[in-house]
Amino acid sequence: MSQNNKKYHVYGLGNALVDMEFEVSDQFLSDKGIEKGMMTLIDENQHHTLFDDLKDTFGVIKQASGGSAANTIIAASYFGANNFYSCRVSSDETGDFYVKDLMAAGVDTNMNGNRETGVTGKCLVMVTPDAERTMNTYLGVSEHFDHSNIVEGAIADSTYLYIEGYLVTSESGRHAAIQARDAAKKAGTQIAMTFSDPAMTQFFKDGLVEMLGEGVDLLFCNEHEAQLFTGKETAQEAIEELAKLAPHLVVTLGKDGALIVKDGERYQIPAFPVKAIDTNGAGDMFAGAYLYAITHGHSPQEAGRLASRSASELVTHFGARLPAESHDQLKQEIL
Repeated sequence: MSQNNKKYHVYGLGNALVDMEFEVSDQFLSDKGIEKGMMTLIDENQHHTLFDDLKDTFGVIKQASGGSAANTIIAASYFGANNFYSCRVSSDETGDFYVKDLMAAGVDTNMNGNRETGVTGKCLVMVTPDAERTMNTYLGVSEHFDHSNIVEGAIADSTYLYIEGYLVTSESGRHAAIQARDAAKKAGTQIAMTFSDPAMTQFFKDGLVEMLGEGVDLLFCNEHEAQLFTGKETAQEAIEELAKLAPHLVVTLGKDGALIVKDGERYQIPAFPVKAIDTNGAGDMFAGAYLYAITHGHSPQEAGRLASRSASELVTHFGARLPAESHDQLKQEIL
């Protein structure tokens, strides 16, 4: 059951990256001078060198179309939402793989027509024995995501616009996000945004402030991002500050579950304890399940429980996505 007669539940925009995942040791990250638990941008030469080292030392576990918002949009689609994803890939083999993967998940995209030459973005995801994910990303043509990749008609025909915080690292991407936000406001489409990564709040705060504008309808972040963005010492103080920017705020708290603040009401969402083997994509899955639920008539508590349970299921698998059939099982269990 959809809340309105718009064609799409969620229109997402973000980087298009093919994720390549590796199980690595803490020593490997230390030897390579790679900052653990963060997303770091690298150039094409660094990507090739690191990829060769990883492949030779550890071997690839998994490859899938990714990028933070794409993971969210695909999860929401697997739950049953009808979604659109704006991104930028090239006409190379990796780009073909990416578009086929999106469309196989039932997601409409601006990239199923003519595409430019160049290199499609890739993300090297390194998972340490404590299940933490560290990412080194070569954006490729995704770095030039811009206004030409925005489909304003599809934004107007969506219940929510969902903006990925990683777009802040590229000037054209940031401007495209602002254009999409303005188009959504004009059309009466609700605006959701995620901070995406602690590095974005630490190093690109001014750009995020610009993307947020006068505020958004729904904001996703984790407690670390909340504290870095607001400069507050405790998660509670940070949450009070962020609630001024978004009347609907979803803050994930790791093993403590999540806190949802909506129109001044607070809802504590429990965690579902599991043995995590890979935390890559947990926040993306949380957002995807949550967006599915709130666009299908469920309360913040129900949406939060589905999101928390789905994220806990995801971290028991390698990779940022669950098998398609898992989503119906999760819905039956929680909703």
